[in-house]
Formats: sequence, structure tokens, C-alpha cells
Amino acid sequence: MRSVRSSFIARRRGGTRHRSSRVLAAVALVSALGLTATACGGSGEPSAEDAASATAAAGDDKIQIPDDIKDRLKDYGIDLDSWRDGEWKNWNKDDWLREADEFINPIIEGLWDPDRMRDAEEPDQGVEENDISGDQGVTDPTPEPVEAQAVSAQYHDSVPEAGKLLFDSPEGTMVCSATVVQDPANPGKSNMVWTAGHCVHAGKSGGWYRNIAFVPSYNDSAMTAEDLQTASEEEVAPYGVWWADWVQTSDQWLEQGGPTGGDGAAYDFAVIHVTPEEGPGGKSLEETVGAALPVDFNAPAVPEMESMTATGYPAAPPFDGQALYQCEDKPGRLSIAETDPTMYRIGCTMTGGSSGGGWVATGSGGEPALVSNTSIGPVTAGWLAGPRLGDEAKGVFDAVSEKFAGQ
Repeated sequence: MRSVRSSFIARRRGGTRHRSSRVLAAVALVSALGLTATACGGSGEPSAEDAASATAAAGDDKIQIPDDIKDRLKDYGIDLDSWRDGEWKNWNKDDWLREADEFINPIIEGLWDPDRMRDAEEPDQGVEENDISGDQGVTDPTPEPVEAQAVSAQYHDSVPEAGKLLFDSPEGTMVCSATVVQDPANPGKSNMVWTAGHCVHAGKSGGWYRNIAFVPSYNDSAMTAEDLQTASEEEVAPYGVWWADWVQTSDQWLEQGGPTGGDGAAYDFAVIHVTPEEGPGGKSLEETVGAALPVDFNAPAVPEMESMTATGYPAAPPFDGQALYQCEDKPGRLSIAETDPTMYRIGCTMTGGSSGGGWVATGSGGEPALVSNTSIGPVTAGWLAGPRLGDEAKGVFDAVSEKFAGQ
């Protein structure tokens, strides 16, 4: 089974440690000064006088951070100049940001240029199908493969919520898929994106991935890989590049998630809050793309579902990661472990890179809604499985929504 997986950052529900709240408060100041990093408020926040002391450099519009503020950030373990200059490439064990409240993701302007977007690869993670065991409830027969269908250009016309998720891992530049979702705290102006937990965090054996960014309607006009070699950024990312300024996944993924065997797969979901690369102040993500899906945490039972549609950018052969695909099938059930919730499973030939992409079905309200995301599938392709979204998923979603309420 291929863990159609990738990775990045999250936050546990509940309180955060004092050190991390001070770190994030300091980073909030940097965000206000135009460098964009995760902001969390809390105690230890720098004063208004500190913020006012930032001045524009002579002869240009770049912001200069006073040395005393830089020193304080370094005291908290954050040297943003070094990070932007390449320190993010240091993947020594001691440099992993592992804990739920340690996420930082400062914008590195221009990092995700068209070449880097095009060359991102699917994570090389997989297991054999016979590694699946357990029967917590029921596992239906393996579905027949459903051939993935290419979405017609322009992608934005038919699937405006879909996009590509980019990030860096110890293995290199990686790719997942993701979906713009509605934010109940900011109706019509959502900056929230849904993806897989393994697309933000490595699970029990690692930490947060770096340089996470979302590109809605990537390669909207469905150019070939050859044509993309000379494509402009506007052609590759017509709705801009949106950087994660906060991410949250489940406690179960942080503690149990693994690259093989489906460990933690039943809780393999994450919610990302994003901001545009050029900085806040303009339209929201939902306003920019013109759409966002509701998330249904009480979807009908599997036997009552007639069909489910998975969307993503598969990158492992025979796909190349440059085009958007979909699979539609009647879902079945898959149980990984006796103690975990049963997952959805559909026939689908999409491969790695489609991980994190949204699964849409008729929700409990009778309208299309996001009810799952791609998590795992066999190495040989043929089917995909995704988590049921229940109370744990709703807790993650609500926490991110409430954190940015009114912003």
C-alpha cells in the first residue's frame, strides 16, 4: 500500500507551554512588521513601543527589525534571517520542530517559483496490502479499480476549491493536494484549507515540515509538463501562492502517525490557515478563488452513500503531478485497527501526490460537502482510503476557525 502521503504543521487542542506562547507572540510582532510568521498572541508580547521602533530602510520600502528585537527572537530559538537564508534546510534531529505548539512557517518570498513547484515530488512512502489488519466493525471487499479522469481546463471552472500543497521535507521538495473549506467564523471570507495530517507533520518519528504553501488551481489551463518549463508564475499559480500561518492536526496523528502500515490513518487530517505571499490586507482565499466547500462531520453512513468524488494532483507514475484528476465511486469500508474508526474506501488509480485531496459527497444537509481526504492506498494503485470525519476532526477544525475569528 502506498501511503499516498506528505507532511507539515499542527497544534494540539488545549493549552500550550509557556515557552511556545512567548515564541509565537514574538513571531506575531515579526508578522506585524511584514515578515509573516505564525502568530499566536499570549503572554510575553512585545510592547507597542517596540513595534513602532521598526523603520523603513533609507532608499527603499523594506522593513528593518531593530537589533534588540532580533536578539529577543534568537533567545526564543528563531533567527528568521538565517531561516530565510537557508537554515530551513538543516534537518538535524535537534532542529525538528516536533511539538504541536512549535509551528513556525515564515514566508520566503519567491521560494516557490514555477520550477520548484513543477519539480516537487510525491513522498516515497508505502506498504504492502497484506500489512493491513484488524476489523473494527467491518471491512468491505476490495473495490474494483476506477480509472482516474483528467479534469478539463480551466480547473477553476469546475473545481475552484482544489489546489496543490507544497512543502519541504528531509527527502526534498514534496507535494500534496488540498481543498479550500468554509470558515464559520468568517463566512464568505475563509482562509482555511483542508488536507491530510501526513502532509503537515511526519507523525510519531518526526516533526513539522517546512515552507508549506497552497497553490489554488495550480496549472489551471492544464499545460503539459513540457509547456510548463517556460510558463510564467501567473500561468502556474493564477490565484497566487498562499503560505500557512497556522496548522493543526489530530493528537492521534502526532502520536501514532507513520509512513507505512496505515498507522494513524484513521485520524490523518489537518486544517491549515493561510495568508497570501504578498502579505495580509487584501481579499481572503475564498474571495480570491470564489468558492469554498462546507465540511460535514456527520455525513451519512457508507451504505447510504451513492457516490463520493476524490480530487487531487497525483505525482507518482504514471502521473507527473502537473495535472488535476478525479475518481468517482460508491464508497466501501476499511478497518485498519480494532481500536480505530473505520475508514472510507473507493476504487481509484490516483497515486502519491493526490494525498490530502478532498473527498466530496452529498452531505447530511443534502448539498455537496467535504467528508474526507485521501490518506492511504496500495503501492500498485487501484484504491484509496480516507478517514471518517467525526468529533476529533471537528475539534481540530473548530480550533483553527476560532483562533482566527473576526480576522
